[in-house]
Amino acid sequence: MYSPEQENISTTSSTKVPVKYGELIVLGYNGSLPNGDRGRRKSRFALYKRPKANGVKPSTVHVACSPQAAKAISNKDQHSISYTLSRAQTVVVEYTHDSNTDMFQIGRSTESPIDFVVTDTVAGSQSNSDTQSVQSTISRFACRIMCQRTPPYTARIYAAGFDSSKNIFLGEKAAKWKTSDGQMDGLTTNGVLVMHPRNGFMQDSKPGVWREISVCGNVFTLRETRSAQQRGKMVETESQELVDGSLIDLCGATLLWRTAEGLSRTPTLKHLEALRQEINAARPQCPVGFNTLAFPSMRRKDTPDEKQPWVYLQCGHVHGYHNWGNHREEREGREGRLRECPMCRAKGPYVPLWLGCEAGFYVDAAPPTHTFSPCGHVCSEKTATFWSQIPLPHGTHTFHAACPFCAQQLSGEQGYIRLIFQGPLD
Repeated sequence: MYSPEQENISTTSSTKVPVKYGELIVLGYNGSLPNGDRGRRKSRFALYKRPKANGVKPSTVHVACSPQAAKAISNKDQHSISYTLSRAQTVVVEYTHDSNTDMFQIGRSTESPIDFVVTDTVAGSQSNSDTQSVQSTISRFACRIMCQRTPPYTARIYAAGFDSSKNIFLGEKAAKWKTSDGQMDGLTTNGVLVMHPRNGFMQDSKPGVWREISVCGNVFTLRETRSAQQRGKMVETESQELVDGSLIDLCGATLLWRTAEGLSRTPTLKHLEALRQEINAARPQCPVGFNTLAFPSMRRKDTPDEKQPWVYLQCGHVHGYHNWGNHREEREGREGRLRECPMCRAKGPYVPLWLGCEAGFYVDAAPPTHTFSPCGHVCSEKTATFWSQIPLPHGTHTFHAACPFCAQQLSGEQGYIRLIFQGPLD
C-alpha cells in the first residue's frame, strides 16, 4: 500500500527485503490525504535505505568571502551552506559526500531534491481545496533527515534542505552565529521544532519538551515567537536524534516519526478492521429508534450513512441519528449543534462517530472505546489519553492539543470521552 519508488530502495542481499529506517506520518489526516495520495504528496512517507548513499557532511569552510566569491563556491557541483553576515561578507561551508548516511528532504517545494512534499494542514478540512486559500508558512526546503546506513540506523534531523542548486542560503535577516569551535550555525525563518516523547511511543508515553533544531542539528530552547531574531539557549544534554514517536513541526504541518521497530508493534489496518467488525457484530442499538448501528467501512470516511453511530459529547451515550430533543431554536441553528441526550438529559454537541484509520497514531492495539471531542474520531483509551496531553504548535506562538486524525483543537474537560453503547434488547 505504501510502496516506495523502486529506484530509491536498497535491499539486503540475503532476504531481498528493503531496509526501512522509519516512516513520517502527517498529523491531521485519517489514513490518506482528502483527495488521495499522489506521488511525493501523501499523508505518510516511508524512508528506505537507498541503493547508493546520498548523505553529505561539512568539509571546507570559506570565511570572509565577497558575494562574488561566495557565488562561485556555491556554483560548484557540490552541496554548500551560505551564511550572509553582511552585504560584504558571507561564510560558505562546503559539504562533501558521506558514504555512511542517506539523506531525505522534506518541504513545500515540488522540486526534485524534495523527497516528501508537505503542505499546510487545515484542521478538519475534507478536501485539498479547503487548504488552497491559506498562505503557506511551511518552508519550501524545510528540513532534512540523515539516516545511518548501518544498524541501529539512527535518524538525525536538521533544519533547512538543499535546493536544486544543492545550496542552503541563510540571508542577512536569518538568525545565525559562530559556534565556540569556530563553525557557523543558524535557524530558518519559522524554525523546525521537535519533541521527543518520554518513555517512547507506547501506553506509558508522556509528552516531552518542544525544542528548536538548527541548520547544523544543534538543539535550542524555543524563541520568544516563531520567527524572532534572537535564538533560544543551547540544550547540550539533548540530541537531534529522532526516537519512535518524535514529533516534527514545520510551522503549518506536524509530522510523527515512527521507527520500523515501533511500527512492528503498532496495530495494522487489518487489526483495526477486525476491531470495527467486532463492534458491529455486538449489534449496538440506538436507545430511541431501536435500530442496529454499524461503523461504516474504513474506506468511507466522509458522509454519514443511516446506520452511522452518533454520540452526545457531554455524556458519551451513543445513538443513531434522530430528531429527539431537537428543539425549535436548535433546528433554526441558534444553539448550533447542542442537543439534549434522551438517556440522561445532558446537553452538548451531537456528532457522528468515525473510526481513526491511521494505525500509526495508535499507542496500543486495544479496542476503540473513546472519542475525541468535538470531532467524533474514535480510538483506544490510551491513544486518546496520549494525544489529549500533547501540546501541538499552532500558528506562531500558541500550543493546543488536537485530534491526530483531523487536527481539530480538542474541547471539553479532557478532550475525549468514553463511549456508552446500548446492546441489543433480544
